[in-house]
Amino acid sequence: MDGKLRKNIKIGALVDIVLKKDQRTGKLTRGHVKRLLTNSPNHPHGIKVMLVEGDQVGRVQQIVDEV
Repeated sequence: MDGKLRKNIKIGALVDIVLKKDQRTGKLTRGHVKRLLTNSPNHPHGIKVMLVEGDQVGRVQQIVDEV
């Protein structure tokens, strides 16, 4: 699922984000959402979140379906 709409992202969801330092390479970091940092309902580069793992901050590129 796409990470550009805030309504798609829930606290605790498993997501792939791109950290600020990795924006040039596009390297993704996987983790669980701790906090939503973007207030607007959508964002063209992805909703900014903080992960539980290491309090890392980045923009959601993809929401991972946990099976």
